[in-house]
Amino acid sequence: MKFRLLAVLALAWAAGSAAQDYPSKPITMVNPFPPGGVVDVVGRPLAAVLEKSLKQPVLMVNKTGAGGAVGFAYAAKAPADGYTILMGLSSISIFPVSDRINGKTPPYELKNSRDRARHGGSHGARVRTTPYKTVKDLVDAAKANPGKINYSSSGVYGTLHVAMEIFANAAGIKLFHVPYQAADRR
Repeated sequence: MKFRLLAVLALAWAAGSAAQDYPSKPITMVNPFPPGGVVDVVGRPLAAVLEKSLKQPVLMVNKTGAGGAVGFAYAAKAPADGYTILMGLSSISIFPVSDRINGKTPPYELKNSRDRARHGGSHGARVRTTPYKTVKDLVDAAKANPGKINYSSSGVYGTLHVAMEIFANAAGIKLFHVPYQAADRR
């Protein structure tokens, strides 16, 4: 028992000593979405606060494409040394699954990364003024006009796209998906 306690204390001391040298160089914050989007608007002020706290530059780099998958793959391939951090959205987590469903090899696996901190939150959907007063009104209209009611998202397999497809499937309706290159900030 005494040996285990000493081993645990030694490991804790070693980990603490190594952590004292961190960070000793600039940190790269990867934004997997286009400039001006939600991650950019939230990430840049966070980077400024981290710079002051860590006393090292925190450089925001945009690695855009494929609804965030390009940036996530970039961050996942970086050394696991804490000098590359990913600012992401929950939508990124769907890509490995969707790649496997479509017979592709995912460029990254979620098990190879770990959330270290969560910052902010996200909203699910925003509905512009519509003639529908209830969800039933929307479902009835979609059943009467298959594929003629549009909805948009920040990209294929993004959080909103997947959620809307699940909703449409459960409701037995067909909607028309209009993917955009980035989330709407209005």
